[in-house]
Amino acid sequence: MEKVIIDNSDLHFEHKQWDSELAFWKDELKSFNLRLDELVNRWTKKEVLQKLEHYQNEFMLHNGVIEKLQEEIQVHETNIAAQERTGRPALDTILVKNHSNFRKKMEEQRQIYADLKKEFFRFLSQYM
Repeated sequence: MEKVIIDNSDLHFEHKQWDSELAFWKDELKSFNLRLDELVNRWTKKEVLQKLEHYQNEFMLHNGVIEKLQEEIQVHETNIAAQERTGRPALDTILVKNHSNFRKKMEEQRQIYADLKKEFFRFLSQYM
C-alpha cells in the first residue's frame, strides 16, 4: 500500500476556502440583523417580538462560533507554518488529524447554519 502524502499547500488551500465561507456567513448575519431591525419597527405583537429576539440571539451565538472557527484556522495555519519551516512539505500525523477534526466541525456548522437560515427565511416570509 502506497503512503499518502499530504502537503501543507493542500491544507492551506482548504483553510482559505473555510475562511472565505466563514467571512460570507458573517456578512449574511449582518444582513439578517438588518432584516430584524426592520421587523422590530414594523411589529409590536409580543409573540413576534419574542421570535425576533430569538433570532437576534441565534445570530449573536452563530457569530461567536464563526469567530472561534476563524481563530482555530489561524492557530492551525501557524502550526503548519512552523512545521513548514522545518523544510518538510508534508505534515505530521497530529496536524493532519487536527485538520480532519476541524473539517468535521465545519461540516457540522454548515448544517447548523443552513437549518438556521431555512428557519429564518420561513419566519421572514410570514412576517415581512
